[in-house]
Amino acid sequence: MMNIRYKGVNLPFEYPFTISKGTKTHQPILVVALENRGFTGYGEAPAIYYYNATVEGMSELLEKKKSMIERFVMLEPDRFWHFLHHLLPNDPFLVCALDIAAWDMYGKMRKMPLHKLWGIEFDKGPLTDYTIGISSIDDMVTKMQAKPWPVYKVKLGTPEDIAIIEALRKNTDAIIRVDANAAWTTEEAIALIPALDELGVELIEQPLAKDNWEGMKKLYDFSPVPLMADESCVSEADVAKCKGHFHGINIKLTKCSGITPALRMIKEARKLNLKVMMGSMNESTLGSAAVAHFLPLLDYVDMDGPLLLKEDLATGLDFDFGKVSISGKPGLGVEMNDPF
Repeated sequence: MMNIRYKGVNLPFEYPFTISKGTKTHQPILVVALENRGFTGYGEAPAIYYYNATVEGMSELLEKKKSMIERFVMLEPDRFWHFLHHLLPNDPFLVCALDIAAWDMYGKMRKMPLHKLWGIEFDKGPLTDYTIGISSIDDMVTKMQAKPWPVYKVKLGTPEDIAIIEALRKNTDAIIRVDANAAWTTEEAIALIPALDELGVELIEQPLAKDNWEGMKKLYDFSPVPLMADESCVSEADVAKCKGHFHGINIKLTKCSGITPALRMIKEARKLNLKVMMGSMNESTLGSAAVAHFLPLLDYVDMDGPLLLKEDLATGLDFDFGKVSISGKPGLGVEMNDPF
């Protein structure tokens, strides 16, 4: 019989984190631990207000379902995920935290890191970008200069979007990616994209509202810059819809409900000739380690949560000018700073 423990933490950012949807100075996170037969696995789910996911809400629901989950005989993580998916059909963030913990525990039981469980060698992978949140143009340039990095992701969705990229480009030859977080109209995107292309932008995440499929079809046919689905590709069911509207998808473990469905989403995307990016929602090293094991399967990655946060939950990842290294230890390969 499994034992479940959980707690909420509130990790401060190095700088206030601003996107088109708002600003925050701290990232609230639900941390879970699954223990079975002497092995403990850990997982996390960041709370995101615009997805109606709060630490309090997830904790309350977990407490209600705790006894049922603890009675589940966990032989393999994918079977556990299917159980959770039906038990908690409207709570992908909580399912994700439990799924990550299950994979961590399973890897420790099998004495293998996750990527080896999946038959993947950790021999290649894209560089992670570093995010520059929305602020004044001078502040955004200062933040970039304070963190020399080979790839930047720049949050946009302001009247000064082109001026922001122009100012950053004057101060770096690094790769620049843009994330509009669904802030533009179709007409605005059509006007902005050629200028962003001239400024050497590598890709654009979610330019339009998540349900503006008609507008995305126009952009897909028009854009010289690759367009990546984020808010439009939350779950497995969304992958096929992105074909012919986006050039690729950005998978967020928290939104899709964990490692288990993410593995299937990558397979589906490859069948449809879609590029694959994996993103983050400001996870600590704990959640970011889950992303790290996917690196050999990805074209792009945005896993800079540990670089944006002042405090962390674990150790086990190394960031060297965009290159991410893992510890090689079983499961996620992390050591919790405060085991519980």
